[in-house]
Amino acid sequence: MTEVTGLLLGGLVVVLAAVAWTLLATRRELSELRARAAAPETAAALLQHQIESVRVEAQRGQDGLRQELASVGGHVKDELSALQRGVTMELKAVTQEVTRQLQDGMQLIQSAQSTMSERLDRAATVVGEVQGSLGSLREATQRVLDVGRDIQGLEQVLKSPKVRGGLGETLLERLLDEMLPREHWVAQHGFRSGEKVDAAIRIGDRIVPVDAKFPLENFRRMLNESDDAQRRQHRRAFARDVKLRVDEIAKKYILPDEGTYDFALMYVPAENVYYEIAIRPEDADDDPIAGYALSRRVVPVSPNSIFAYLQVVVLGLRGLRIEANARQIEEDLARLGGDLGKLRAPLATLGRHLGNAQKQFDDAQRELDRFETKLDEIGRKRVGGELGPGDEAPRLPGLDA
Repeated sequence: MTEVTGLLLGGLVVVLAAVAWTLLATRRELSELRARAAAPETAAALLQHQIESVRVEAQRGQDGLRQELASVGGHVKDELSALQRGVTMELKAVTQEVTRQLQDGMQLIQSAQSTMSERLDRAATVVGEVQGSLGSLREATQRVLDVGRDIQGLEQVLKSPKVRGGLGETLLERLLDEMLPREHWVAQHGFRSGEKVDAAIRIGDRIVPVDAKFPLENFRRMLNESDDAQRRQHRRAFARDVKLRVDEIAKKYILPDEGTYDFALMYVPAENVYYEIAIRPEDADDDPIAGYALSRRVVPVSPNSIFAYLQVVVLGLRGLRIEANARQIEEDLARLGGDLGKLRAPLATLGRHLGNAQKQFDDAQRELDRFETKLDEIGRKRVGGELGPGDEAPRLPGLDA
């Protein structure tokens, strides 16, 4: 469409150029005629003729120009109409695409709004839950503070060695009651000397003494001391207290002649105290506390480690029970062996009787066979003696042979 328009415009330019050239030629001839105004009449007639010719040519040029302009206008109008239709269709397609894009955008916006609303709702819910959790946390914090105050009060109470020993005994009894059957341990077991151990675990026909008392004063001073030198002094004092307690346990409670094993357990109900006794490395110039306790056959245990020792005790009790059951099974098997020996003689006698009966039965069978054979021979001999050669056997009257 653009190329046709270009061609039409080019033709219009050519026609306009031809008309301009004609007008210029006419103007030049008119100028020459004016110059010859003084010529004779013949020149005037010739000039009039030329003027008429120029007018005719100009009229023809104008008519041709009008026709060309009309044709060009028609083509331009057609091209403009086609261009308008094309532009209209393109605009319609663009409008539809824009409308579709707008609809998609609106849908996306609506989806985003709904998603945002859901997220805001969830955020509001989470905020509400967090506020509730913060309230619960405040309550829990208050309870922790209350427990801290109670612990401080309990610490003041536990400063008394007697109260501290009673607490250790109570905790020990609860552990033993949870881990062992009641018939396998006893509290406050007494010895002939009048001493009583806090607990005694029965393993077989012997017991394992368990003491629940522990020194704490120098340990508390060691924790509260900031100076390293003073702390080492308090630690040495604490080690001396523990070793004195170990000697006391070994002397009072490890009594094999009264049915105890050759070792005892020293129950330390505080894990940090047990760490200082059994786990923490000693100073180079001090004797190890745990090594000294083991040399005296006293084993330090804590609330966590005593479970392992009690598990060993439980396994030992199961082994003893299995051993007792095995012994009972051996005794039952021995009794069954005796009963089997007693049953063997009657069975042998019965076997001999059955063998004799079988033998007698076989002899009787053979005699019966011989007796039947003899009967058959006697029957054949009797029939042969009564009937001679060619004789017929007698027949009963009225019966066919």
